[in-house]
Amino acid sequence: MTPETLKYALIMLAAGVGVPVLAALNAQLGTRIGSAAAAGAVMFLIAGLVAVLVAALGGQGGSFALIPAQPKHLFLAGLLIAFYLLSISWVAPRFGVGNAVMFVLLGQIVAISVIDHFALFGARPRPLDLIRVAGIVLMGLGVVLAQRPPS
Repeated sequence: MTPETLKYALIMLAAGVGVPVLAALNAQLGTRIGSAAAAGAVMFLIAGLVAVLVAALGGQGGSFALIPAQPKHLFLAGLLIAFYLLSISWVAPRFGVGNAVMFVLLGQIVAISVIDHFALFGARPRPLDLIRVAGIVLMGLGVVLAQRPPS
């Protein structure tokens, strides 16, 4: 593994660690204030401010002027992150953070396998071979087994 690859892997590992933490914190905030949607709005406000600040401090503030000319379908990503945040904030207190995130991970593995296989959205093609299918099946089995109540 090259140093650059390791750097990217560690950044994404940290992002992955943040997903269940985000889910737990936002679910708790939503429960405490009685609204997953309001908790999501607060999270988006903070995230939006941080993203604008990082763009400005990184000398990328001019990029905002290019946004109106972009294909409108690219903005569906905002709807997807809103769906994720609102659904996990509502489901996690009822289903458990671990259970919710495990199914999110399973959905991500299935989706990325399809995206890679068909090179959707500009992804590098990576065929869905028997090994990858076996990995998805094992992940699914792991999610099912993890749902068993403790003995």
